[in-house]
Amino acid sequence: MVVKWLREHATASALMVLFRLYLGYEWMMAGWEKITHGFDATGYLKGALAKATGEHPAVQGWWAAFIENVALPNVGLFNFLVPWGEFLVGIALILGLFTTFAALMGAVMNFAFMFSGTTSTNPQMVLLTVFILVAGANAGRYGLDRWVLPYLRQRWHRPQRPAATHK
Repeated sequence: MVVKWLREHATASALMVLFRLYLGYEWMMAGWEKITHGFDATGYLKGALAKATGEHPAVQGWWAAFIENVALPNVGLFNFLVPWGEFLVGIALILGLFTTFAALMGAVMNFAFMFSGTTSTNPQMVLLTVFILVAGANAGRYGLDRWVLPYLRQRWHRPQRPAATHK
């Protein structure tokens, strides 16, 4: 019943606009801050590794192994992906453009931050994002998705003309 309401009702879509605007603003500003003032994830990643020890580690061993073997050796890539990912997720959510994909990428980032031992506003952002994801296309009804998604569906499902044959 709740899922049907989220996916189909105009009131739910209006509520999703509020969620989108809040989350979009938070992502956009976090990304913009990193883009304009510089960002180096090295210290953050090393801090996450330090939280992977002790009797009750905040960072699980499998995630610490990812940080140590993938993230830190490729920190330059993460220094680019994190700020621009945050910024672009924010813009997409504000505009209601590729809303469910943007929300999913935001959730992935939130979970990565939580796996790294950071709580902050990440849990509440994940909770609001879940509503957007469940609402699906209805979350972008009052946004650019209203026009972009039908256009893309039409372009992708347009019958192809048969190739001309030469005799």
